[in-house]
Amino acid sequence: MALSPTAAPVLFDRALLRARQSRASALGAATFLLDRVAGEMAERLHAVLRDFKSAADIGTEGEQLRHALAGRVDQLTHVTLPEIDSEPLALAPESLDLAVSALALHFVNDLPGVLAQVRRALKPDGLLLAALIGGDTLTELRQSFASAEAECEGGVSPRVAPSADLREIGALLQRTGFALPVTDVDRVVVRYDSAFALMADLRRMGATNILTERRRTPTRRATLLRMAQIYSERFADPDGRIRATFDVIWLSGWAPHASQQQPLKPGSAKASLADAVKRLAPE
Repeated sequence: MALSPTAAPVLFDRALLRARQSRASALGAATFLLDRVAGEMAERLHAVLRDFKSAADIGTEGEQLRHALAGRVDQLTHVTLPEIDSEPLALAPESLDLAVSALALHFVNDLPGVLAQVRRALKPDGLLLAALIGGDTLTELRQSFASAEAECEGGVSPRVAPSADLREIGALLQRTGFALPVTDVDRVVVRYDSAFALMADLRRMGATNILTERRRTPTRRATLLRMAQIYSERFADPDGRIRATFDVIWLSGWAPHASQQQPLKPGSAKASLADAVKRLAPE
């Protein structure tokens, strides 16, 4: 995930992502994470005392989010994330009261560019609410593959996409012009019978390896078997089932408006901290 506003390395093969998502749909998509996020997004928006007449969904797959927000927004337009980073989003300046996105932004090469475009598309005091995968997502799979490859092949290849953390996302919201940025994380731990069952679910989520620097040759059978063994040894519960971590990072920010709470200017305080400490100190 690229977080630099001046350079956006091409980490992800977005054409391959489309192909993997189509394959997932044909296999029967695994939507448990998207279902959870769509429901949570609806709850978060219900807590915002605001009417949203014009809203856009940025890149979310499936219909779960649209169904979850039915009745909460008057109009929800779906905006496709382009395969080529230089292509702009189909968003008019200051046209939206609300922009939402569910589990789509973590596979964007130029995330600062996308957020900046969304910020320009929001009306003053418009809201962005999004969820993306980050943090320690699939850390167990990453560690197990790295150990197995080091043992069996004498080297390690990139298997799991790099993830942004809360601080990076919060700083990015500020850099792209959002006011009152807020981030938090929802950790979801899913249990599987084996590492192979997890990998089957990832295929049905369209979330397998799309890194441009991915290995292009099939993984050796011995490496896969050793990976599954290491996974079971390190990350299994007493009943033998393994754990898989998914960290969902939530982010929100507002297009600046004069009515919003503003931080005090330096030196504008009417009382000093030193005086307050003196009054509280025991005599």
